[in-house]
Amino acid sequence: MDGAPVPILMYHAVAHAPARAAYGLSVSPDAFAEQMALLADLGRTALTAGELAAAWHAGRPLPPRPVLITFDDGYEGVHRHALPVLAQHGLRATLFVSTGWLRGEHATGGALDWMLDWDQVRELAAAGTEIGGHSHTHPQLDQLADEPLAFEIGHCRDILAQELGRPPVSFAYPYGYSSRRVRRAVREGGFGVSLAVGNALAVRGQGPYGLRRVTVRRRTALTEFEHLVRGRAVGRLFAADRALTKGYAMVRGGRRLSRQVTGRARGARD
Repeated sequence: MDGAPVPILMYHAVAHAPARAAYGLSVSPDAFAEQMALLADLGRTALTAGELAAAWHAGRPLPPRPVLITFDDGYEGVHRHALPVLAQHGLRATLFVSTGWLRGEHATGGALDWMLDWDQVRELAAAGTEIGGHSHTHPQLDQLADEPLAFEIGHCRDILAQELGRPPVSFAYPYGYSSRRVRRAVREGGFGVSLAVGNALAVRGQGPYGLRRVTVRRRTALTEFEHLVRGRAVGRLFAADRALTKGYAMVRGGRRLSRQVTGRARGARD
């Protein structure tokens, strides 16, 4: 089983009426409850990102029918709506938080909806949720210069260690965007595993800093959700997403190269 693909589910907000900016990547509490009940009915064993990475690193077999349940950003509904359902079914999850988006003394603003506060994050951790990093202010990391890139990763790690009493082991790239330079920075920042998007099942060969996930959206029907979990027709379900992602990756690469050229030109003039 350790060589088989693993579905890593990517959630964001869980809310009845999320803000417009967060709506498409949200799920309703009722839909989330149905999806978790289905995982339980299918006999799925929920692992955290750190547990999966540790097992693959050590070459240990995974439990039968593994699945990962992950949440990005840190929306308040993860505590209000998701946590009771996870507890009901004995499922564990991984929450990747943008530390500057959470309510409290580290807040920078910019969040898309109502976010968790640190007491709620600690309650999630105490209930068995792994808390990972998702940068400090949620930028496109592959567009940052080296210094702000290191800050986004390191400051997020330091705040999590301060608030939770231990350093985080896992990270997820904001927007799913990364590059070889970003992945190296995450590794050098002390994280042992990092998740992208990719809308494909995760396999060991992707490496610990490029594990892929499948997106669960507001429009994801329960039958489609079951297909994702079983690994059926994943390529077809996300064909349009992959085409857009590939095209936008070229655009982002061009933007960064343009900024580098402009910066060198300005330096030469100075």
